[in-house]
Amino acid sequence: MHLPRPLVIGLSATMYRTALNARTPLRLRRSILERFAQLGVVPAGTQVEQISLGGRPCDRITVGASVRPRAVLYLHGGGYTVGSPHTHRSLGAFLARATGAVVFSLDYRLAPEHPYPGALEDAVAAFRALISEHRFAASRIAIAGDSAGGGLAVAAARVLTDDGLQPAALGLLSPWTDPSDDESPRRRDFVIDSAWGRQNAASYRGDADPHDPGYAPMHGRLDGLPPMLIHCAVTEVLQPQILRFAGLASAAGVDVQLVEHPRLWHSGHALAGTLREATDAVHDVGVFLRAHLDAIPESTAAATTPA
Repeated sequence: MHLPRPLVIGLSATMYRTALNARTPLRLRRSILERFAQLGVVPAGTQVEQISLGGRPCDRITVGASVRPRAVLYLHGGGYTVGSPHTHRSLGAFLARATGAVVFSLDYRLAPEHPYPGALEDAVAAFRALISEHRFAASRIAIAGDSAGGGLAVAAARVLTDDGLQPAALGLLSPWTDPSDDESPRRRDFVIDSAWGRQNAASYRGDADPHDPGYAPMHGRLDGLPPMLIHCAVTEVLQPQILRFAGLASAAGVDVQLVEHPRLWHSGHALAGTLREATDAVHDVGVFLRAHLDAIPESTAAATTPA
């Protein structure tokens, strides 16, 4: 199933340098990523259904049985300006297999057409729709995301937790929790560079305060958030920011598990099914999420579902 690591690196490097480049026109960036996603693979038995969730298009992904007692809301990465459920379909499918859950991969609104708080509003609305329309209890829904989607997962979890709808757990893959932070000593890694990051941060921020916790959850309250598993690569630009966020969350009393990957790169999980390390990393995230999704007996969770 998996391709040799040097081949994956060679193919990916060219794509990353072109698609995730501040000088490449936005329409072309999006097109390249969508075309590259056609090379992705999914596990046997994968079923993908296009639905509407909270007013936005969404992939409903299952592997095996199509009815499951647990759900994962997945928020794709891409600097809030590129990416889609299609670009992250392989990741979503392997996550569905590992969690035994229905994965709902949301096509939230992108900047610059829809700056903050568009993406956050969509993520919160999608979670609420999983409760009101799909009959999942909040305690049987986890939120996961990579890069911008990881930061968005934290921001959405803060809103939902404050409203009494705490998700079961968070799976955060190279999370971007402070988009306007430009103090990393590294200017680029295998996937992204700081110029691309600055451009995307400005596009998404719009007129918002760069310390608005909905935009940059690093600067908000972290106490009371769900248990979280954080993955990052040891060589990525965001590593110092990710370590800082993990430390702040832990200090706030959050149950934090941090894993630093020496052989994976920023959001490399998107290559699940193609790169062995990515598949294994997604499996580990799935095991973590499933343990928390199943922590409350199904009968108890069902009793707490709003009528």
